[in-house]
Amino acid sequence: MARLSAKARGLARVPGVYLMKDAAGVVLYVGKASVLPNRVSTYFQASTDLGHRKSRMLELIEDFDVVECEGEWEALLLESRLVKDIRPRFNERLVDDKTFPYLAVTLKDEFPGVFVTRNPADEEFKGARIFGPFTSVSALRQAVQLLQRVFRYRTCELDIRSDDPKNRSFRPCLLHSIGQCTAPCANRISPKNYRADIDRFVRFLGSKRSAMIREMTQEMEDAAERRAFERAAVLRDQIRAIERLDERERRRNADGDYDWQPEVTSFVHDPAKGLRSLQKTLELDEPIRCLEEIDIAHLAGGETDGS
Repeated sequence: MARLSAKARGLARVPGVYLMKDAAGVVLYVGKASVLPNRVSTYFQASTDLGHRKSRMLELIEDFDVVECEGEWEALLLESRLVKDIRPRFNERLVDDKTFPYLAVTLKDEFPGVFVTRNPADEEFKGARIFGPFTSVSALRQAVQLLQRVFRYRTCELDIRSDDPKNRSFRPCLLHSIGQCTAPCANRISPKNYRADIDRFVRFLGSKRSAMIREMTQEMEDAAERRAFERAAVLRDQIRAIERLDERERRRNADGDYDWQPEVTSFVHDPAKGLRSLQKTLELDEPIRCLEEIDIAHLAGGETDGS
């Protein structure tokens, strides 16, 4: 136990997946960690209560392997794939229990949606690309929200068709306003460009971040050479968003939840820190010295005024 504890404490402080093995080298359990040494070392501390099922597993552990990942989102997906491929004994509940969450991408739709579901066999997901099962529905939803900032896919259940004349007068939801959806419901993006974003999202789930960035950079350069500058700008923004993924993942509050808007929550406690965060978000070279706020008001749609 002391040998394994020392090995665990010496792991790199990065996200990843760990595989607990018995004396014969058989994988007993696969788990993920946001910080590998913090999580893996808890298995070898006498004061840690791991529950009845994992406590029985401790008696069999002789060694462990780890796979370092570039982010928690990658660790989440890798854990799912390894459990499904290896089917470890102590992950039995995850393998057999159909109530665990899955990620479904409805590729048969003209504008595919991305959904978290516990029933991937439902008729609505026929022909969809299914990822999972996953161990935590909350972690999966957080990953979906995080990646939506990059690929701007829809998560609504609207029946969207590009030839629907109602699209021209349809008002997009708040996700479009905050830059997390390209609003195919209102014809704000063509089916071809939306499909390209979804294809990149699906490839992203099955590849490393660094490889995906290289591929997207080449696509961006090719688009620029074709003078397709708007598409090149979209790819540039997606690349920048991917590069900032880990920075977002590391921001957690005191309860361990993701801090999705640190520029807001930091300001509540420390105005100076909030201004520095806002400066970084807006990519400003000079410190922010002053903020001006204008409140727009109107009366029944008329008499608009700003104060």
